[in-house]
Amino acid sequence: MTTTETEAVAEEQTPEQLRRTAMEEKLASLHAEQAKAVEAGGKYIARHKERGKLTARERIELLVDEGSAFLELMPLAGWGSDFAVGASLVTGIGVVEGVECMIIANDPTVKGGALNPWSLKKSFRAAEIAEKNFLPSINLTESGGADLPTQKEIFIPGGRGFRDLTRSSARKQPTISVVFGNSTAGGAYVPGMSDYVIMVKEQAKVFLAGPPLVKMATGEESDDETLGGAEMHSRISGSSDFLAVDEYDAIRLARRTVARLNWRKAGTPPTVDYAEPDLDPEDLLDLIPTDLKEPFDPREAILRIVDGTSAGNGQPFDEFKPLYGSALCVGWAQIHGHPVGILANARGVLMSEEAQKAAQFIQLANQKDTPLLFLHNTTGYMVGAEYEQGGIIKHGAMMINAVSNSKVPHLTVIMGASYGAGNYGMNGRAYDPRFLFTWPSAKSSVMGPAQLAGVLEIVARESAEKKGQPFDAEGFAGIKEMVEQQIEEQSLPYVLSGMVYDDGVIDPRDTRTVLGICLSVIDNQPIEGAMNFGVFRM
Repeated sequence: MTTTETEAVAEEQTPEQLRRTAMEEKLASLHAEQAKAVEAGGKYIARHKERGKLTARERIELLVDEGSAFLELMPLAGWGSDFAVGASLVTGIGVVEGVECMIIANDPTVKGGALNPWSLKKSFRAAEIAEKNFLPSINLTESGGADLPTQKEIFIPGGRGFRDLTRSSARKQPTISVVFGNSTAGGAYVPGMSDYVIMVKEQAKVFLAGPPLVKMATGEESDDETLGGAEMHSRISGSSDFLAVDEYDAIRLARRTVARLNWRKAGTPPTVDYAEPDLDPEDLLDLIPTDLKEPFDPREAILRIVDGTSAGNGQPFDEFKPLYGSALCVGWAQIHGHPVGILANARGVLMSEEAQKAAQFIQLANQKDTPLLFLHNTTGYMVGAEYEQGGIIKHGAMMINAVSNSKVPHLTVIMGASYGAGNYGMNGRAYDPRFLFTWPSAKSSVMGPAQLAGVLEIVARESAEKKGQPFDAEGFAGIKEMVEQQIEEQSLPYVLSGMVYDDGVIDPRDTRTVLGICLSVIDNQPIEGAMNFGVFRM
């Protein structure tokens, strides 16, 4: 098809069709990037299987309950860096014997499962999610330890992983380590500090120093099995609680260990009879404009995510203050039977009315112990003399104060733009949401690329004028274009996900399922809202 024919076809498409086409292209790109994490081991995957071993994802698939969902987290960690996409770890939430668990699996096909700086960030975030949502943790261990060329970035912060394991145990959050292969040096402390340890016969090797290092340090001649084999640790040192005959047996033992945890959720169970959304989630692909400056009605997204009306629970979404601060849509709903309060940007900019409305709504959610869901599509708070005089700073601060001091769990989905302080007011990463996901259409930065480049041009022009020098507009055009392109690239979801600034880039159609899993996990503990907030500047 020629360019002219392609343009003609595009002109024939409706706005919804154009949006769907653009989103489908983004999703195809997303799947290709996620495939890089699955295939990160390259030729070593085949070599690994030739040794009769399972891959990290195969181990997880056997571990979780048949037919249950596994919510993989941070699959693009390390994207854009010098390391493999996925950072040699597979992490996520899976149901094991009916118990939701945080699962962290080393990928031994990527540099022997060695941990790099992005592996640390990913594992720390996984531990944080487990802590805040009171999840047992299962480590599927097979790692050569730290990636030595980057040890200066790993050694000092790496100790936090061992601290997290021991604190988890102290909180009565069980930790289980299943050792499938090497777990050497600092990695030996993962099973060493876990509550339950399973080792695979003739595969597991757990020692602080291998035979070569022992020889160099002490002159002692030894071998792997004598130093740290599974049988030795099961029969002599006592560091292993269960000796598995093979990997399948190890997974069986892990499942039985979880079955015996006597685990119970302490939160409020969801409504049993809930309905699927009134509108088809498939249509979420039609909603996001290709130009994020073009507004869209977030209610259309909300009604495709929340529980529907057929269960007799009234309206699916009860909007609060619908006639005031209309650029922010807020209200109450249910997702998979769990009550939620929703804040969604109806137009890009936030003004004083929206900020005050949000602050009140957040207080109400805390009063009734209800989790909050933030749906982003904002260019930030309004600027200009009229709005500054009207108190936009103090009203924006009021909203950020409410977000910061709210105690109910927060969930965040960045659907479109998330620029400037709007990212903060809408509970961006810096405000510790329990979970944060992005759509492939998301963009986050201090401001839009064109605006940022334009500001730089204005500053450069004023600087030249103050010095009495002519401003080279033609010469600066190249700089402006370069800056705009750089900011555009840095604001894309893959870049931010690679830096572990979100918990994953998701297909919009999966949003309801993903949020349902997250809300179920949150239900492990009772929800208690804030009793008070900081000073609101009036």
